[in-house]
Amino acid sequence: MNAIWQYANPKKFIDTSERLLPWVAGLAALCLGVGLIWGYFLTPDAERFGATVKIIYLHVPAAMMAISAWFMMLVASLIWIIRRHHVSALAARAAAPVGAVMTVIGLVTGAIWGQPMWGTWWAWDPRLTSFLILFLFYLGYIALWAAIEDDDSAADLTSILCLVGSVFAVLSRYAVNFWNQGLHQGASLSLDKEENVADVFYIPLLVCIAGFVLLFVALVLMRTGTEIRARRMRVLLARERMK
Repeated sequence: MNAIWQYANPKKFIDTSERLLPWVAGLAALCLGVGLIWGYFLTPDAERFGATVKIIYLHVPAAMMAISAWFMMLVASLIWIIRRHHVSALAARAAAPVGAVMTVIGLVTGAIWGQPMWGTWWAWDPRLTSFLILFLFYLGYIALWAAIEDDDSAADLTSILCLVGSVFAVLSRYAVNFWNQGLHQGASLSLDKEENVADVFYIPLLVCIAGFVLLFVALVLMRTGTEIRARRMRVLLARERMK
């Protein structure tokens, strides 16, 4: 555990992230390039859904990362509450805009998919509604950080907000299991092979998901380093004013 907690040191975190960032960003670009080209140009149209099935190469990874980003923020917030490590609070703050963008991509691509499949751009389906509420929690989380000047107070309040919002992250992921009614289909990826999409779509989809995961990690590493430097600058400016 000591090997993990050493990265709570801001300098150690920045030094490590700067070494990792070029590799993670490069792998993200490679996976996204390969996955999207493979998926959109080298796979056939689906018998039932036609060419619209290819929206899954953006929609599924973005929706997965929107939910996963909130859970990452939850873990970081709990570390802040329990251990008071500033890097964890700043990592949660850094992840929020990335998660919000992923949520927007998921909502927009879901609407594009839904119109030809269901005949409507939007429905108050349990999963869609909880996903929209999750997006509103992202906006509230970002706004709360911006509204409070003291970083520690902001971290405390946003951590509580993150705990509450996790309910809707869970519902966004598992609403189809909780409620049978609704337009949204079940999971595209499952340990039960019969529930997965066909292999011709499945493999490039996995590559795209890997690309989105790596992209998220790269952006969070970069933004966390920026947040650490910004916090350091605010502390120095506060000291100068006190002189």
